[in-house]
Amino acid sequence: MSGGSYDYLCYKDSQDIRSLMRQLADMAERLSGLEYARDAAQETTALLLTLRQQDVLVSTYIDRLSGVWHAVEWWDSQDSGEEAVKEALTRYRAKRGSHEADSR
Repeated sequence: MSGGSYDYLCYKDSQDIRSLMRQLADMAERLSGLEYARDAAQETTALLLTLRQQDVLVSTYIDRLSGVWHAVEWWDSQDSGEEAVKEALTRYRAKRGSHEADSR
């Protein structure tokens, strides 16, 4: 057999690895079954958890900022005006403030 059981996970870079979360989890599980590879299993699991945390963080930023980006894009395309940007910033700041209060 020539390999590829994990979609050639071993050749992926930091951008490509995100598309192989299932394979990464499978690899962590496989390594954890090898008594002599538990350290590599733990680090693989840590990588997987870090990627998942980053996805949540990126989603949070996008959720908060997308309204502002939309307003600026429409203003620059002359489909709306500066007032729409100011309103979007007010909503953004309210969202950001509620998230900061939740983390306290």
